[in-house]
Amino acid sequence: MAIWVDADACPNVIKEVLYRAADRTATTVTFVANQFLRVPSSPYLRTLQVPAGFDVADNEIVRRAQPGDLVITADIPLAAEVIEKGAAAFNSRGERYSPATIRERLTMRDFMDTLRASGVQTGGPAAMDPRDRQQFAANELDSWLRQQKR
Repeated sequence: MAIWVDADACPNVIKEVLYRAADRTATTVTFVANQFLRVPSSPYLRTLQVPAGFDVADNEIVRRAQPGDLVITADIPLAAEVIEKGAAAFNSRGERYSPATIRERLTMRDFMDTLRASGVQTGGPAAMDPRDRQQFAANELDSWLRQQKR
C-alpha cells in the first residue's frame, strides 16, 4: 500500500497532513510533480520529479499506482484511471471518488469545460478552510489508513 500525490496542485496544508501521517503510520507517500519539491527528511516520504508537459505527472501516477494504493488528486480523469486500476482516490478536500460517482464527476467536468470554452466565467473552487482540512485529514485519510492496517 502506498499513497501517490498529484503534488503540483496539492495545497501545502494537505502536504503537511500527509507528511505527519506518513511518519505516524509508516506509510510511503510519493509526491509526483514536474518541479522540484522539498519534503521533510523521512524514510516514508519520497518525491518524483517528472518532465514538464501535459499530463506527464498524471500518466506516471497511473503507471505506478497499484490496486490498494491511494491517489490524492483534484484531477477527475486521473482519479477515473486509478480507480479503474483498483486504487482508491480522493481530493485534497476529502471527497472520495468511487466507481459509482466518478462518471458523474467526469460528465460535470466536461460540461464545465464546454462552458468555459464558450466564454462563460465559471470561477474556481472556493479557498480551503479548516473544515476542508478536517474532512481530508480526520474523515478520509485516517479512515483509509485504518482500513489498510486491518
